[in-house]
Amino acid sequence: MKIYLDTVGCRLNQSEIETYARQFRAAGHTLVSDPAEADLTVINTCTVTTAAAADSRKKIRGAARAGSGEVIATGCWATMEPQNARALPGVSRVVPNADKDGLVSEVLQIPPESFDLEPVEREPIPGARLRTRAFIKVQDGCDNRCTFCITTVARGSSYSRPVAEIVDDIQAAYRGGTQEAVLTGVHLGSWGGDFDKPRHLKSLVEIILRDTDIPRLRLSSLEPWDLEDDFFTLWEDKRLARHLHLPLQSGCAATLRRMARKTTPDEYAQLVKTARAAIPNAAVTTDVIVGFPGESEAEFEESLDFVKSMNFAGGHVFSYSARPETAAARMPDHVLHPERKARNTQMRAAFENAQTRYQEQFLGKNLSVLWESATALGPGGWTVSGLTDNYLRVRAQADQRLWNQITLVKLTKLTDGGLVGQISNCSS
Repeated sequence: MKIYLDTVGCRLNQSEIETYARQFRAAGHTLVSDPAEADLTVINTCTVTTAAAADSRKKIRGAARAGSGEVIATGCWATMEPQNARALPGVSRVVPNADKDGLVSEVLQIPPESFDLEPVEREPIPGARLRTRAFIKVQDGCDNRCTFCITTVARGSSYSRPVAEIVDDIQAAYRGGTQEAVLTGVHLGSWGGDFDKPRHLKSLVEIILRDTDIPRLRLSSLEPWDLEDDFFTLWEDKRLARHLHLPLQSGCAATLRRMARKTTPDEYAQLVKTARAAIPNAAVTTDVIVGFPGESEAEFEESLDFVKSMNFAGGHVFSYSARPETAAARMPDHVLHPERKARNTQMRAAFENAQTRYQEQFLGKNLSVLWESATALGPGGWTVSGLTDNYLRVRAQADQRLWNQITLVKLTKLTDGGLVGQISNCSS
């Protein structure tokens, strides 16, 4: 059977379809890059915003229009709106999040143990989901109750995967040629807290660095209240990417309280100061929501000023999107859409300026880049694009296709399209 896999939303969703890919391959099926070629399509959906939900429906309809023999919808949007998902053309079944780990075994009518008996390398997924990085799911669900978040409703309570399973996934990815593994979860920093003998994410990272040969390890989003000062000693191992994504959501203390976030601007700033002292040249990025219910002009300005003061390496800005079944959707004083849009523009400009200042620090420096794409220019020439460990996007010219290789690059120029570099003769 020919299988097409696609996803909307977070890195955790990407990790899950990578697992599906490995399981389908282990059972002898073929992955294809186009739903038109597929006997079966699986779409892992998202509902974190109205736009993500719309994108999920669009992908399902697109697979059906392309002629995929069968479409399965899973993920957060399908879980929250199963009747609407079933009503879409081509959808043969909806698999809620609670059952998604068993999706492949259920579809193929084989026991889950089959995949343990037939291990295969974790190879990249063809098509739009081709990745040089492997997203490794280490945790799912969340016990926080941030008032804006629908994910806690869609994903359920927090639970952690065992160490051995995680290490096996990383080793399989490395055998398949992966140069970088990214640890992902809904609430990554809570990993281990639900074990009979609770553990901390720090111990998991130490084990991975000790017991695997993965050249580069990256951590995805970490809530700022999960990290103790000694957590940052992990970066003594140079394989750990110097990138911390620490969601802030607002630089205003009053707004953070309405969001039920377990931090304050002062606490957040101190954490970042500690991290930067321990990890030289670290990229600290974040998420910010603008137009949260009750956010006055003064509160927005307070948030904007805080973001400017933090000198982030970049960030994501989201205009508040009311999601059903969340506390924030029931709050009074919702900000009008035109004002949300205007605040979004201002906040994005602040992040763009900060990103430029961060990038400029590295001009003339040599950094290792994992090349993620390679476009032929003609005989003997390629344009390659990739990421440094501290999450700088770099383009360069190469005389060979360097896709999925790590090489040293001297950063020579900053353009509107990002950093440009000159590839060194030696590799790293």
